[in-house]
Order: sequence, then structure tokens, then C-alpha cells
Amino acid sequence: MDDRLLLDARARVLADLTARQLATAAAVSALDEACASREWWAEQWPQGAEYVAGLVAQDVQDALLSVAGRWPLCLDCSDGPVHSLYIQPDLGGPDPVWVCEESGEVAAALGFLSRT
Repeated sequence: MDDRLLLDARARVLADLTARQLATAAAVSALDEACASREWWAEQWPQGAEYVAGLVAQDVQDALLSVAGRWPLCLDCSDGPVHSLYIQPDLGGPDPVWVCEESGEVAAALGFLSRT
């Protein structure tokens, strides 16, 4: 398996964690664990390379739920309850994007979340 695949996934998720000021030790540990897990997965299914980055993001999102709460939160909707973004398409690729769970609007491509 090409290491660049996981390095790219790690960099993109880390950029989003940093943008939302959640690049804590716990979050980076969750990211590293997700990358290690998906490395095995990618070795078993090489044709699934285009899904790895989105799946890593989903894994980190799931891991952070119990530790830090929902991540990333939608910052675009000002009405209604606090809600999250999720990766679309569901399998994480190709070209994963963060989508608002309330409006269904694309917030950003994976790796390009903004602070505000």
C-alpha cells in the first residue's frame, strides 16, 4: 500500500481538527489510531483507496463523540439546535465533503474546514 494515501488522509483530518481548534492530544491519538486501522483495511481492499480519507474522518468523528462531543459542528446555521457536519458520501469517497446534517448543504471539502 502507498503510504501517501494515509499521510494525505491524516493531513486532511488534522487540518480540519486544527481549523476547529480541536487538535488536542486525544484527538491526534484518535486520528493516529484511525489511520492505523485503515492501513490494514486499505491493504485488504486496494481498490478502496479513494475511500480512505473520508473513512478516517468518520472514524475520528466517532472516536471524539465520547471524549470531546460532536465534531465538527456546523457553523453556518444560526437557527435551531447545535448540530454536526458529516462526511458525504457515506463510504467516505471519492472526494469526501463535510455536509450539514440539518440543511444538507456542503460546508467544505475534507481538509478545508474554516474556523468561522
